[in-house]
Amino acid sequence: MGLPRFGRPKGFEGDSSPNLYVANCGPAVGLSYDSIASVFSAFGELKGVFAADDSGARVIVSYRDESSATAALEAFDGHPCPDLGGRSLHIRYSVIQPTSQDFVSIKEEEELLAAVDARPWKSLSKRRVQHYGYEFCYEVNEYPTGVGLSPHVDTHSAFEGFIFSLSLAGPCIMEFRQYAECAWLPNHTSSPSMKMQSPEDDKSFLRRAIYLPPRSMLLLSGEARYAWHHYIPHHKIDLVKDSVIRRGSRRVSFTFRKVRTGPCQCEFPQYCDSQR
Repeated sequence: MGLPRFGRPKGFEGDSSPNLYVANCGPAVGLSYDSIASVFSAFGELKGVFAADDSGARVIVSYRDESSATAALEAFDGHPCPDLGGRSLHIRYSVIQPTSQDFVSIKEEEELLAAVDARPWKSLSKRRVQHYGYEFCYEVNEYPTGVGLSPHVDTHSAFEGFIFSLSLAGPCIMEFRQYAECAWLPNHTSSPSMKMQSPEDDKSFLRRAIYLPPRSMLLLSGEARYAWHHYIPHHKIDLVKDSVIRRGSRRVSFTFRKVRTGPCQCEFPQYCDSQR
């Protein structure tokens, strides 16, 4: 899933709009979308806060009505904002109507987080987890700042070909690796979703990375599900095109898998425990 793309409006300085282009504002300068929404919502009901481009330092703030956008622009444009780290914001009306790529709304995100926080968490070494149905079938993970996920391929024989992951509360970078040679075997003592782990000192792999913003849904299928290891680096910041994306205080992921009832017959036997 990529970032929504918006350009700075050109030649559009006078007419009002419910959408504001806000520069010097975003994850790359240490401001989460939730904190931005909290501050701007003081002026009226928001549709949402969206990335304006891939920089992480410019956002589109979208209101329900133009008067709210006007009030926010007059209050914040060119002035330090104490509630946003004292940063001076540069704001213009945006002629572009943003299209949300959120899989769930901000309100739905809040409701989902409240629902899981009302249930008991199981503490692991660095994160907390909840299981629903079969263990690792429907799973909720909470990752504190700096905690990631070790490289792995979800076991072929345990789960079918579509794996969904909903990211809430905080952003992260998920990295994918495809190794030149599959020289390791599944670790049968580990959990079903954490098998086929690779040694960290093996550098013979291709690397790809995608940005997972809050409220986005990731779908793993085909080659990405069966032949590429996925993982989240264990650190507090991510670098995206020379921009620094700071992780939030927590990231919560909802993972959905379907239990396989027969052997896996995928097209990647070199990675498949059913075909070895």
